[in-house]
Amino acid sequence: MGNGYDVHRFAPDRELWLCGVKIDSPLGLLGHSDADVALHALCDALLGAAALRDIGYHFPDTDPAYKGADSRRLLRRVVELLAEAGYRPAQVDVTIIAQAPKLSPHIEEMRGTVATDLGLPAECVSVKATTTEGLGFTGRREGIASLATAVIVAL
Repeated sequence: MGNGYDVHRFAPDRELWLCGVKIDSPLGLLGHSDADVALHALCDALLGAAALRDIGYHFPDTDPAYKGADSRRLLRRVVELLAEAGYRPAQVDVTIIAQAPKLSPHIEEMRGTVATDLGLPAECVSVKATTTEGLGFTGRREGIASLATAVIVAL
């Protein structure tokens, strides 16, 4: 089992991507890739479960190859790395922490996207959204955070 955490600040002139789904929002997230904070946390959870270091090690923000990268591509590469190490994802749980935008209308699509990329049935993928009731940087609408937990099993 592994855990992941990621944070990205809001930025103008950026698209907002969460769990591989484009969300209608006046602000996107700042990052070297598409800044999908939820998939980044999930990548770290999966890599951590197999003791394969972290997302920054495999996809450094200093590498121009990852400039603007689709985080779904990164997630699929993480699944390949797991397979090379003798593992596969079994169950994942992602929590997105954001005061805005409202994410509940997108949860099922997010679950489906993550399930597809992990090769799992949707029943093995949990995606949740929560606020911080106005507290902290997410409450002040400065950015979005995400937590993820992943269970992997041997092939």
